[in-house]
Amino acid sequence: MPLPSINRNASPIRMRNYGRIVQDMIAYAATLPAGKERDSLEVYIAQCMRQRNLVWNRDQESGMNRVREDMIRLSDGKLSCSSPAFGQLLGQPAASAKSAKKKK
Repeated sequence: MPLPSINRNASPIRMRNYGRIVQDMIAYAATLPAGKERDSLEVYIAQCMRQRNLVWNRDQESGMNRVREDMIRLSDGKLSCSSPAFGQLLGQPAASAKSAKKKK
């Protein structure tokens, strides 16, 4: 399946902490029909968002509930994040900023 061309100058970055690449991945995932490929892409995007949120906001927890809300907001409600694999991510403990820092 060929990838759609993305006009990078068409829309501004809606949430700067995630960046344009995550925004473009969400836009692409919203165009896919519901199925296994879309579900696995949602999980991958959520993991990327969690990592980027942790880097951007070192003082706050990077919880999956916030990532889920942001993904739904960025997709304008087209992604539901209701797959069983996404539910497993919600069950994982949130990474803390202290554990993400390297020890010297």
